[in-house]
Amino acid sequence: MGGTYVTDGWDWRRGGETPAPAIPSGAGSPPTGSPAVPGAGSASETSPWWSDALADPWRDPAAPAAVVVPAVVVAGTEPEPVTDPDAPGRPTLRQLLLIPVITALLAGTLGGALGYAFAVRGGASGTVLGGAPAQAPALAQRKPESLAGVAERVLPSVVTVRVSSLGGTSEGSGFIASADGHVITNDHVVAGGNGKASVIFNDGSSAPATLVGQDPESDIAVIKVNRTGLRPVEFGDSDALAVGDPVLAIGSPLSLANTVTAGIVSALDRTMQAGDPGGPVRYYAAIQTDAAVNHGNSGGPLVDGAGRVVGVNSTIKSLVAEGQEAGNIGLAFAIPINQAKRVTQDIIGTGKARRTVIGAQVGGPGAGAGGGVRLAAVEPSGPAAAAGLRVGDVITKLNGRPMTEPTDLIALVRKFAPGSVVTVEFRRGADRQNTSVTLAADAK
Repeated sequence: MGGTYVTDGWDWRRGGETPAPAIPSGAGSPPTGSPAVPGAGSASETSPWWSDALADPWRDPAAPAAVVVPAVVVAGTEPEPVTDPDAPGRPTLRQLLLIPVITALLAGTLGGALGYAFAVRGGASGTVLGGAPAQAPALAQRKPESLAGVAERVLPSVVTVRVSSLGGTSEGSGFIASADGHVITNDHVVAGGNGKASVIFNDGSSAPATLVGQDPESDIAVIKVNRTGLRPVEFGDSDALAVGDPVLAIGSPLSLANTVTAGIVSALDRTMQAGDPGGPVRYYAAIQTDAAVNHGNSGGPLVDGAGRVVGVNSTIKSLVAEGQEAGNIGLAFAIPINQAKRVTQDIIGTGKARRTVIGAQVGGPGAGAGGGVRLAAVEPSGPAAAAGLRVGDVITKLNGRPMTEPTDLIALVRKFAPGSVVTVEFRRGADRQNTSVTLAADAK
């Protein structure tokens, strides 16, 4: 083969050492302080870039020789190791738990969407009923002072009363008057019974009840159940009512328990003379209301806008023929609670109620003539005589309430408690006079 081969600076063809080729100055020049290189200058010129690379037999003789020598690392000066933030690492426990949760949520969302799509496509139609949900109006939020709020508060204190008798079972309503189990109802609800009754509460449970006492003339009766934890009603003031006040009637009309109807006070001091043929005559100055009241409401409460009982629903007027069952036409009457509460306290305390009297009788020839009620008799030692009233006097007003019928005087007197002082306007001949009468309790 032709050419020249150099190994470690030895020319094998000539059998002797061949001088190294000249190294051009510049980037390939050995720097000062580099180690000596054969044929490259004096021994004092050293460089870390130069070595015995010139002795490499495979080296291109025309290329400069350069070898990078690592710097000597001094102990204690090693750089602090740095972790690459982008380098992949081992997943943490939180990441391991997060993966199945996210997977489950995505699967549930996808499944719901697919289910809805299949349901809409598979149904009879894809029509969506109703509009978008909106906030309920103020009237639908059932505030405590709303009619719905009042009904919710009073209903747990209203009961259905059932009484067995020889003629069958009569049914009415009532309400809890005391925490120890006293219930107020109408006398005509329990009349004819055997002294025992059953009470059905708002939650559907029932309990036996016994008759405590009754007053046929005021149409009030009191029964008692042996149960604890009862919620009594709150009593209002029937004398503070005004025509137009909102009221609720609650009871069991036609055996429909827990029925609530609404209306207003239509009139006050509507004098009533009620009673079945052959039975006792009942007198009271009633609260008239247009709240729907039917058979079965008797004995239930009439409550005001604050949920306080202001009356005891008792009777209705209806346009029916004799023998037909009466129904509501917007004329219902309730016993004022001030009178019913007083009678109830008498019955619980003594077993019977006191009857308020004026000490005179009305009627006879000319009664009611001339816009008043004529006194047919006056008890010598009674309240009327003590106030100076005489037989023949015509009472025109009692506490400002006009008298037109004999029943007006009786019913209005029953409204007041014994010992009350009332103003009486009367006519004696052509003279008109006033007097004050202190009402008393009947001796019986």
